[in-house]
Order: sequence, then C-alpha cells, then structure tokens
Amino acid sequence: MNRQRKAYLCALSAVGLWSTVATASKLTLRHLTPAEVVFYAAAVSCLVLLAILIQQKKLAGLRQLRRREWLLSAGFGILNPFVYYLILFKAYDLLPAQQAQIINYTWAITLSLLAIPLLGQKVVGRQWLAILVSYAGVLVIATDGRPFSLHFDNPAGVALALLSTVVWALYWIFNTRDSREPVLGLFANFLCALPCISLYLFCTEGFRLPPLAGLAGAAYLGFFEMGLAFVLWLLAMKLTSSSARIANLIFIAPFSSLFFIHFLVGEEIVRSTLMGLVLVLAGLAIQSTVRK
Repeated sequence: MNRQRKAYLCALSAVGLWSTVATASKLTLRHLTPAEVVFYAAAVSCLVLLAILIQQKKLAGLRQLRRREWLLSAGFGILNPFVYYLILFKAYDLLPAQQAQIINYTWAITLSLLAIPLLGQKVVGRQWLAILVSYAGVLVIATDGRPFSLHFDNPAGVALALLSTVVWALYWIFNTRDSREPVLGLFANFLCALPCISLYLFCTEGFRLPPLAGLAGAAYLGFFEMGLAFVLWLLAMKLTSSSARIANLIFIAPFSSLFFIHFLVGEEIVRSTLMGLVLVLAGLAIQSTVRK
C-alpha cells in the first residue's frame, strides 16, 4: 500500500470515528451528566495518548517541556477538553443530536470570524457569503425549518452549540503558536486539564459510582473521539501528497452521523435538518475555495 492510500485509510478511519460522536454522546448522556462525561472521557483519552507516546518512543519529550510550555498546556487544557467538551455535551443534552452536531460543524466559519481581530486577517467577499450561507443553515435547523419566525425551540441549547464553536476556534487559533509535537502537546493539555475537571465535578455535583453503560460510553468517547481519531487524522495529513483531498473527506462525517443518529439514537431525521445541513456544508465548501 502506497503512502496516499495509507493516508486515505487513516483519514477515512478518523472520519468514521467522528461520525459516531453525536450518537455516542447522546446515548452516554442518558446515564451521565455532561461534567461526568468530560471527566471520564478525558481520563481515558489521557491513557490512550500516553500509550501512543510510549509506542512512538516520544514519552521522554515530557521531561524536556519547560515551565512556560506546562503553563501553555494548562491554558490549552482549560479550553480543550475542559470548557469545550463541557459546553458541547451540555448542548447535546439539551438538543436533538442531529441539531447539535450540525451546528458544531460551523466552527470553521467561526474560526474565520475570530481570525479577523485575533490574527489580523481580512475577510474577502466569498468568505462573507460562506458565513451568511452557513449561519442561514443554523437558523433553519434551530427554528425547525421556519427561519423567518425566529422562534427557537431550545434557545439555550442552540446558544451552547454555537458557543462550543467559539471555544474550539479559539483553541485552534492559539494552537498555531504551539511548536510542540502534536500528540505530546495534546497529552500535556489533557493531563493539565484533569485536575480542573475533577475539581469542577467535585464542587458542582460530587463523585458517584457511575452506571456501567455511562462509563462505557465515556470510555468510547475518550478512546476514539478525543484520542485515536485525532492521531489518525494527523498521520493522514503527514502521509498525503494533497492535504486538500484529505480535508474534503470531512464532509462525509455529518451525513454518516445522521445515519447513526437515526438507527441507534432513534431520532427521526427531519426535513429542516437536511436543509440546514446542505446550507452549512455549502458555506464550508465556499470557505474551502477561499483558502486555496
């Protein structure tokens, strides 16, 4: 198997895993609170990333991290996984999975907006069109296909889903200044975040013996979504001769995700969701042409 085929295999595996996130989140939240899901998933993800570092013989890099880099990890860890996943899982708890996962896909549009004040970037005409089209899709989804009514069935859930895109975009903007090896940096971030997540859970809800089903779901999210999928995607980007080809595969994820949501969660996929998804993806497609 040549490098490009390996790249496609890794990328498709990552996309396949990401396609199950909405379903796994919704099923797990039937047994655990959002804070509990973040805590157990982050703990499992730490173990996964540690195993990968050991397998790659890069664990020694932890001893080479300076005090400034550990402080950087603490800041990154607060953003992701702590704040980002806490907000995202709360959104999944309030909204149908099909709505939350599609709104979350607008993070790339949010990134372009935040890059204006934070990175000094300018937005060209097609980017404004991408923003307009994508957020029109969010409006269609949030209003159940009645965008001009401006009536939101669950405004708090929609607000949290949109806020999660802001946190995720901020994480990636600040991450551009991080020169550490990606897996090593991510492990340090998660390691620093665990005490914060633990303290938050202890102060707000307290610890309890989790139901086995909930623990299994959180472990799945930590192992695959927060850990393995990220590493597979990084590997795909290293192997490929065209990052654009690999990046375009991400458009498969929301459609396959709807399949899992329908058959495993039991949600009926409504017309407004499909209409909104088409608009969101159209906006992302326009955005991707601008980057080229």
